[in-house]
Amino acid sequence: MNIKELQAEINATYQIYAQIENSVEQDIIKKLLNLIEQVASDNESLEAEIQHLRDEVSRLKGEQGKPDIKPNKKNRKPADISSEEERKKAAADANRNEGTENPKKRARKPKLSKMKIDQIKICPLDKAGLPDDLISKGYTDITVQDIIIKSNTIRYRRETYYSPSENKSYYGALPEGVKNQGEYGIGVRSLIPVLKTACRMTEKPIIEFFQNFGIVLSPTYLSQQWTGGYDWGHQEKSDLYYQGILNSDYAQIDDTSARVNGNNHYCQVVCNPLFTAYFTSQKKDRLSVLEILTDYAPSQYLYNHQAKSLLDTLKLANKTRSAVEAELPADTVMNEMQFAGHLAKIDTLGAGQLTKITEACAIAHYQQQTSFPVIDTLLADDAPQFKLLTKHMGLCWVHDARHYKKLRPVLKINQRILANFRGEYWAYYAELLEYQQAPAPDKKERLTKQFDEIFATVTDYGDLNDRIAKTLAKKVELLRILDLPELPLHNNASELAARVQARVRDISFQTRSDAGTKIKDTFMSINETAKKLGVSFYDYVYDRVSGEFRLPSLADLIIQKAHALPA
Repeated sequence: MNIKELQAEINATYQIYAQIENSVEQDIIKKLLNLIEQVASDNESLEAEIQHLRDEVSRLKGEQGKPDIKPNKKNRKPADISSEEERKKAAADANRNEGTENPKKRARKPKLSKMKIDQIKICPLDKAGLPDDLISKGYTDITVQDIIIKSNTIRYRRETYYSPSENKSYYGALPEGVKNQGEYGIGVRSLIPVLKTACRMTEKPIIEFFQNFGIVLSPTYLSQQWTGGYDWGHQEKSDLYYQGILNSDYAQIDDTSARVNGNNHYCQVVCNPLFTAYFTSQKKDRLSVLEILTDYAPSQYLYNHQAKSLLDTLKLANKTRSAVEAELPADTVMNEMQFAGHLAKIDTLGAGQLTKITEACAIAHYQQQTSFPVIDTLLADDAPQFKLLTKHMGLCWVHDARHYKKLRPVLKINQRILANFRGEYWAYYAELLEYQQAPAPDKKERLTKQFDEIFATVTDYGDLNDRIAKTLAKKVELLRILDLPELPLHNNASELAARVQARVRDISFQTRSDAGTKIKDTFMSINETAKKLGVSFYDYVYDRVSGEFRLPSLADLIIQKAHALPA
């Protein structure tokens, strides 16, 4: 029996159910219908898993799996779990309620103010054959953008003198920016990061690009320059990351996969409206994320009241707690070696227990240390590695909404129940958006009560009830916006930033060394932050490569922008 036949049978059964007046019988049939919904959902998941296994078997046999043929656009909605369409509609509704412009209308911004005029040419009027009474009205301007790309190869002839008495030669000095920089000038060395990062080009196309303009570039030089010629950028990244966290009340985080020399890694993205920073690590567990939040400062640990509270949350066994209490010095900061030495004396610790104790003490130290700015509120999806790290956490409403869109009820009445609830869900989301624009204590109280009412709903659709209960359990994190209105309701900013790494992965597949991975993260961070601050990436790199340092650092611009933002 296929899904359509099953739906027909269930809907026919529901018609009988609707005519029954006995409440006991109704409850029995309701449970049976929900059981069928659950079985149908499980069956769909199993079919997908079976197909995946069949494809894997085919690949192991040297054959091809089932081709992934995308459906036509108009038929794609049933399988689409993205909530962006509903989110944008809710945002549009909120804007209309506030009397602002519908965001669907494309807001065209003038380009002329952003252009740099390099030349002005007069186009005279040929007056031959025109009336004698012409009156001058000045000029009508038309701006045409163009670019000139050409080589600028210079042969420096260094005056040379030899001293027989000293057996030594003396040479004329090379200009700054050329001296001790090899055989390529500032322009070439500045363009390599732009082509690599902003244009996402691999080495071969970059070499071909330069060859088209008469610049002979070897793969060896390009690789060595990329991994070892821009060390100044690492400090720039650290500085912008420091100031970006210091000058904001929150940060957003997300991760995506990365490959380093044939091994799976993870690229973490930390951002807010002031900056975007990328960090590639071997793991994505809680301790790895904590290292990133401190920009890889040396690990330190503290066993204090907060660590004890975290061990309660992590549900460490009482017997182990007693051993930890007896061994770890209270309220004393420990480095990696000291902490490991104390834990080594507790010979009953398993790997899971050791991880919990390490996480609790590392987080406790992070939240009280003053050497690096502490993130007060972290906005993320519901991944476990992001939890407990900061004092407050906000969750993404769009991620939560995707779980509702994954529900696939076969009973028509359940389809209507789900559709109605999702309508309430996004209507409430629109009200939260309005609150962001004009927060007030009375609105906060009303929205809190409204959340309890909506997510205390009990329907005849069991799977929906389970999902509603899970959302209710995240009330504090989802309603963090009521205390911090500037906090976004969704995590789109970090997801979009993660796509930058995804596109790099699609094009280059992997980095081959730690140095290559580090410079990739550094220039992605500088490029994406420069965009947010309205700075030309090329101009910035050129300024640093030339050694002029006329442009203010991105860290300084972050401070300026933070002070300019409304309080």
